[in-house]
Amino acid sequence: MSEIRLYITTTEKRAETALSLMTDAFEEDGYAIATMEIDEKKDIWEASVYMFRVDEEEVHGRFAALLADEFPDAEIQREELPDIDWIAKSLEGLKPVRAGRFVVHGSHDRGTERAGEIAIEIDAGQAFGTGHHGTTAGCLETIFSVMRARTVRRVLDLGTGSGVLAIAARKLAPVRVLATDIDPIATRVARENVRLNGIAEGIALETAPGFHSTAFRRHGPFDLIIANILARPLMRMAPQLAAQLAPGGDVILSGILASQRWKVLAAYNGAGLRHVHTIWREGWVTIHLDNRR
Repeated sequence: MSEIRLYITTTEKRAETALSLMTDAFEEDGYAIATMEIDEKKDIWEASVYMFRVDEEEVHGRFAALLADEFPDAEIQREELPDIDWIAKSLEGLKPVRAGRFVVHGSHDRGTERAGEIAIEIDAGQAFGTGHHGTTAGCLETIFSVMRARTVRRVLDLGTGSGVLAIAARKLAPVRVLATDIDPIATRVARENVRLNGIAEGIALETAPGFHSTAFRRHGPFDLIIANILARPLMRMAPQLAAQLAPGGDVILSGILASQRWKVLAAYNGAGLRHVHTIWREGWVTIHLDNRR
C-alpha cells in the first residue's frame, strides 16, 4: 500500500512549532511525524506527517486545520513514497549503540561486543526500538543505573516495541519481566527478538491495550516500570502507572520531547512520584522517578 507524505516548508524554529502542533494532533492515532533539515545555510526545514493513501483526505484536512492559526500562508505539499521498507533500509549498516554496559547491534555486528558488555541483537523490523533513537539509549542507560544501585525483582516494560528494554533488564539480572504493547505486531516482533537473544524464560509478552488487562495483576506490583511511549499518553496514565509500582519502586519514562518535560513531571509528581534524574539526548529526555519520599 502506497505511503503519502504531507509536509510544509519553513524555518528550523518554526519547524519546532509545527512538530509540537502535529504531536498533539496525530500522536494518539499512530501517524508518523518528523522534521528534517533541507538547507542549513538558508535555514530551510520541512515538517511532515506520513500516512497511507486511504487516510490522506482526512489527514490533509486535519493538517490544514491545525496549521491555520500559526502557519496561515503555508502550502501543504504532497509526496508519494515508493513501496520500500524504509525502516530496514534506513538502519542498514548502522553501527552498534552503547549505553551503560549495554551494546545494541544488528546481526551484521554479532560477536563484536567488548569484554564486560551485555550484547543485545535487534535488527531493523516492524517495531520501534533499535537503540539508535535517543529515547531508547536513554532508557538503557537508566536501566543499568537503577538495577546496579538496588535489587529489582519484577519489571514492567510498557509499550515494549522491539522488546529491547525488556531484554536488557533480563540480561542484566535474573528479574521477572512483563513486556506489553497495544500492537500485536510489536508483541510478535518482541517475542522473536527475545528468542533471538537466547532468553528461554523470565520475560512474559502480552498484547494489552490498557491497565485493565489481567496481566498487570498477575505479574505485579513492579519494582521497576519502564515506559518509552509518548508524552501525552504518559501524562494521561500517570495515576494508573503509579498504582502498579511496588513500595520503594522506580519508574523510567521516555518518548518525551524536551519541551514536554515539565508537563510530564507535573503529572507524575501529582501521582506521588519524585523526580530523581533526567537524561537529555537529541532533543528528547528520559526521566527517572521513584516513590521513595
